[in-house]
Amino acid sequence: MDPRHGAQDLLSCHLCETPIPSLYCEICDIHVCSVCVGKHILDETTQHKVGPFKKRGFATICQKHSTKICELYCEQCGVPICAQCASKEHNGHEFAEIVEKIESQKKSMLKDLQELEKFICPKYQEIVSTIPVQKADLIENLHKLTTAIDKHGEDLHREIDTVIKKLKSYLDEMDSKHLTLLNKQENEITHTISEIKKSIAGLKKLLNSNDVSLVYAYKSRNAEFRRLPRRLTATFPKFKSPEIDKGEVNRLIGSLSALSIKTDEHGYTIDSPGAESSPRNRPFIEVPRIVTEIYTKYNDDIRLRNVSCLSDEDIWICGNDKMMSLLNLNGELLKSVQTKTEKRPDGIAVTRSGDLVYTDYSDRTVNIVKNTLIYTVIKLQEWRPRNVCSTSSGDLLVVMSNDYKQTKVVRYSGSTEKQIIQFQENGEHLFFMGGFNLICISENRNQDICMSDCDARAVVVVNKAGKPRFTYTGPSITTEDLFIPYGITTDSQGRILIADCDNNCIHILDQDGQFLRYIEKCDLQSPYGLCVDTRDNLFVAEWAIGKVKKIQYYL
Repeated sequence: MDPRHGAQDLLSCHLCETPIPSLYCEICDIHVCSVCVGKHILDETTQHKVGPFKKRGFATICQKHSTKICELYCEQCGVPICAQCASKEHNGHEFAEIVEKIESQKKSMLKDLQELEKFICPKYQEIVSTIPVQKADLIENLHKLTTAIDKHGEDLHREIDTVIKKLKSYLDEMDSKHLTLLNKQENEITHTISEIKKSIAGLKKLLNSNDVSLVYAYKSRNAEFRRLPRRLTATFPKFKSPEIDKGEVNRLIGSLSALSIKTDEHGYTIDSPGAESSPRNRPFIEVPRIVTEIYTKYNDDIRLRNVSCLSDEDIWICGNDKMMSLLNLNGELLKSVQTKTEKRPDGIAVTRSGDLVYTDYSDRTVNIVKNTLIYTVIKLQEWRPRNVCSTSSGDLLVVMSNDYKQTKVVRYSGSTEKQIIQFQENGEHLFFMGGFNLICISENRNQDICMSDCDARAVVVVNKAGKPRFTYTGPSITTEDLFIPYGITTDSQGRILIADCDNNCIHILDQDGQFLRYIEKCDLQSPYGLCVDTRDNLFVAEWAIGKVKKIQYYL
């Protein structure tokens, strides 16, 4: 540094020239030290906004009141506002602190960035890396078939040259078609990877930026990138070479089977961000143990029914009343939400973004809770929603019945119906007809849909396409009472956990329906609702006594 200009270049307090001041006034655009800040604020000729220097840039001038600072964010209107706006145009709306809103948005952006870097982009790179292998298989198969055809052609000499050429032409045509599709998919995936990397770079730039307008303008593309490309599966043609009979040359030339290219919409999956915290093939502990017991307001008069993990520290619960409660592991109430109809919620779930979803049987709706506001996302006409779960892709799986007659499961993307699961391949109903239609639902790691059918006394598992995989009706080992499944959940190992309320135990199956073990020595009393956290701790809602138990069952 030039000694003639050192004093000018050093950042100092605007009032006393103390070097490296810790505070900054957004309105006056000056730096002040902790000693002078009081004097600066006492200057009433203008408004002041003083905060830590590192948080400079968060102040926004109100568009309607140019002399005011936007200190609040209107959740309902989605705009920053000043205190005067809050008392007039936005009176009665839900507000959040502007700094908290920006921090929340940046946390969401950071979450997007981490998902892009750790899961989505690597998955696309993994997928595109398999295409050269498919090309090599294609070339190898082409070479084998060409060799077989040439050998057969030499045996038949000139009489079959014309037919041989037709076969090769047909084979080349299929090869060209397959290669064209592979090249097209490779180009599309490569383009998508380029877009993902642009998003990553943009997010990193935004996360280091204090430009409020840019932060507010950010729109996540992660949902778009989660829609992985369809898998191309080819069944290569085969050449049949029967013995030569000159009297039937044309019949004995042989033929190529048609090229079969199947587009498997569900061929690729992305691991959820929380899955990395639990290694595969974890061993069970010999005797499961209770980690925590959470006492709730529920009891023998007002029953506890459902539990759903918001995080490893906080859980949502609900029972036979109109309230849904967020508790920490000490049982302290963090938040409570009342259903819009003041009727009990039938089912609850937590989405990937951390929002609470609940079904209301009474008014045929599925609702999502954002902060303290409730939005209806699905409104049914002839059917009524029962239980619900949120999938790894962000879809909702909703169990519904038509007044205790029939049951079906419908997949929704937002409010759009995508899939109906109701019948077996032979046309018979997948679920019990009549009864209480009490079916709990959970998506497994492999995207199987696992459902406990209380009336049928069975657990039904279908794949993502809705095709039945297996039915579990209890182990060969007899239990004291009949197996009547209630709550169901899955863990990071792909194992399925089922609440057996009447026998006071939990059944654990592998993802193919094989019984592995019970959880039965934790003094369980009428286990009903189940969920697991990211570390595979099991939370059990006990219907009879209104208690939630956190249980460790893995080493």
